[in-house]
Amino acid sequence: MSTFGRIFKVTTYGESHCKSVGCIVDGVPPNMPLTELDLQPQLTRRRPGQSKLTTPRNEKDKVEIQSGTEFGKTLGTPIAMIVKNEDQRPHDYSDMDNYPRPSHADFTYMEKYQTKASSGGGRSSARETIGRVAASGIAEKLLSKFSNMEIVAFTSQVGDVSMNKNPLDPTFQKILQTITREKVDACGPIRCPDPKLAGEMVKVIEKYRGDHDSIGGVVTCVIRNVPTGLGEPCFDKLEAVLAHAMLSIPASKGFEIGSGFQGVNLPGSKHNDPFYLDEETGKLRTKTNNSGGIQGGISNGENIYFSVPFKSAATISQEQETATYDGENGVLAAKGRHDPCVVPRAIPIVEAMAALVMADALLIQKSREFSSKVFA
Repeated sequence: MSTFGRIFKVTTYGESHCKSVGCIVDGVPPNMPLTELDLQPQLTRRRPGQSKLTTPRNEKDKVEIQSGTEFGKTLGTPIAMIVKNEDQRPHDYSDMDNYPRPSHADFTYMEKYQTKASSGGGRSSARETIGRVAASGIAEKLLSKFSNMEIVAFTSQVGDVSMNKNPLDPTFQKILQTITREKVDACGPIRCPDPKLAGEMVKVIEKYRGDHDSIGGVVTCVIRNVPTGLGEPCFDKLEAVLAHAMLSIPASKGFEIGSGFQGVNLPGSKHNDPFYLDEETGKLRTKTNNSGGIQGGISNGENIYFSVPFKSAATISQEQETATYDGENGVLAAKGRHDPCVVPRAIPIVEAMAALVMADALLIQKSREFSSKVFA
C-alpha cells in the first residue's frame, strides 16, 4: 500500500524516473501556517548530489504545494505536493530489460505485477521517499505546536566503524540529550557526531566507491520532549509502528529500540528503569532509559531512541554474475548512478518517518482525550 497513518494520512506517488514524485497529506488541521519554505530544508538534506559520498544524480528536489493551503495557511483539506524529476537517465537501465539486478526489486516486482518500471527501481527506489520527507515538514509543525517535540537522527556506524551505543554509556546518553540537526550537518557529509569516527567512516566509503562497490551502515535517531501516553496497544504499540515505518524505508534491514540486542546481556535488576519524582516538573521520570522511552507500547515521557541498519546499496558499477529473466547465465554491470553508502542521505528519511508516526500517534491520543472529556 502507498498510504501510511490512521488520522494523519500520507499517500506517496511516483517512480524513480517518471515526470514527478510527491504525496497527498490528509488529516491536517486548518489554519496552520504552512509554505514551501517549511518543507524544503529536509528535502534539501535528502537530495542527491550533496557530496562525493552520494550519487551524482543532480536533482534540486524543489517542492511545490498544489492544494490544501491558501494565503500561507492550511485549509483543513488534503494537501498535495509535487517534486519534479529533472535529471533522469533511462538509457542507463537498458540492460534491466533482460537482467534482474542482484538483490534489487526488479525480480520481485516482475513476479508480483507481471510488469515493472523500465528504468531505475520504480516504486522501490529511494526516490519515492521524497513524498514522505515533504509530508514530514507538516508533521513536524504539528509536533512543535503541541509538544515542542524534537527528532534528530545521525550516522552511528559505517561498515565496521561504529560509535559506542551502549544505553548505559554516559557519553552516548549525552549525545542523545544534546544532538541537533545543525550539529549533525556540521559534522560533514557523513553526519556522524564523533569527529574521529566520522573521518574513518569517510575513508571506508571512499574505499568502496573507488572499488565501484558499496557499503552499509546504521542510523540512530532520538525523539525528545515526547508526551506520555502515546501508542495504541496491543498491535499498534508505539515501537511497533515505529518499526513498521522504519522497515518501509528502502534498504532498511532491522529495528532496535532502547537497549535492543545489548539488553539480553543485562539481568532484570540492572535492565529495569527505576522511577523517581522529578521535583522540577512534579512528574515521574526514570533514572535510566533502557526501555527507550516506551513501556507497554506507550510513551513514558523519556527520550525515544532507536537504530536502523541499512544494507549496502544493491546497485553497484561492477560486473556481477547473474541470470536473465529466462534463466540464462550472464554478467551484468549496472550503469545507473548510485550511492556508495545510503546512510548519510537516509538521515532525513528516518527523521521523516519518525515524524509521521509521532504526528499520527499524537492526533489519535488527542481524539481519545476529547472523547474522555465528553463522556466524563
